[in-house]
Amino acid sequence: MLLSTVGLAGEQPQTAEPCLYLTADFQVGQTLRYRFVTDRTVDINWDPSGTMSRGRQADNKVTESLEIIMAYEPVEVDPYGLSTIKATCESVKAARSRSTSGRAGLRDAAETLAGKSFMFTVDPAGRLVDTSAVDALIKEAGDAAFRPATDTSRGRIKEPDMIGDFTATQWFLYDAIASVPSPSKGVVVGQNWSSQLSIPTPMVYRQGRDVRYTLGEVRPNPQGRLAVIKEAFSLAESPRRDWPMPYVGSFQVAGTFGFLRGYKFLSLEGTGEQVYNIDAGRPESYKHAYVLKAEAMMMIPLGPNPQLTMDQTITMSRVTD
Repeated sequence: MLLSTVGLAGEQPQTAEPCLYLTADFQVGQTLRYRFVTDRTVDINWDPSGTMSRGRQADNKVTESLEIIMAYEPVEVDPYGLSTIKATCESVKAARSRSTSGRAGLRDAAETLAGKSFMFTVDPAGRLVDTSAVDALIKEAGDAAFRPATDTSRGRIKEPDMIGDFTATQWFLYDAIASVPSPSKGVVVGQNWSSQLSIPTPMVYRQGRDVRYTLGEVRPNPQGRLAVIKEAFSLAESPRRDWPMPYVGSFQVAGTFGFLRGYKFLSLEGTGEQVYNIDAGRPESYKHAYVLKAEAMMMIPLGPNPQLTMDQTITMSRVTD
């Protein structure tokens, strides 16, 4: 990679490209709606050594998906300061290929977010200033993931849920512009910068993925110039500690991912692309796709540690009238 074409993280390449300013802009009375979809398949290799007979191997694939429709209504707008936004979760639909806990028909705790709202404040650079309301809502959904107190003979038991997917879509909506190191200086085509995003998984584990953003090109468009931001993902050495966790205290996890423990994340590779409307100051769409590899230990050791491969896709698109 030539440094004269693409600079080091946060640096501007030595070109004559004009500077572009990526801002989060809102107008009172104009509500923005987005559709978020997360899909993943977790392939569990219970027998990496190949010694288990084919007929004895357990079902090795779990698939999960979540679809969210969010509405963002500006309440107070200050183009030079902080804007207050009311976010409403208009609908949430979760689905699994099978019940990982053995309890068919259970409602995913993420679906309890449907119809609920929270307020947040954001500055013109897209940086979230006050996330206390969404943090509280995520913890409220986390409480709904546990079995009722009348069913706790073995202690607190958490059912499978996709709350982490909600966090991954809402907490990081403006991350591509909020992580620009010097927003007042703008960015140019070819410039790159770095940040970290969360990894939603069916396991209870905080893990991050490093993202390297690159401004790839600017496309003309009647509704505003579109910045195409390329993304490259890799496994973070250590996760950020500022994004919310839905659960507190000690508990057991029901189903397949409670039988496994001692997860070790080995690698993550993937790419993405985001389209950002420069003139309107809003994200239009993105698609993230990556593969995470991990290993785990079984509660009762029966052989080599199982190997896990998680194929994940996260998409966002603006809903237009």
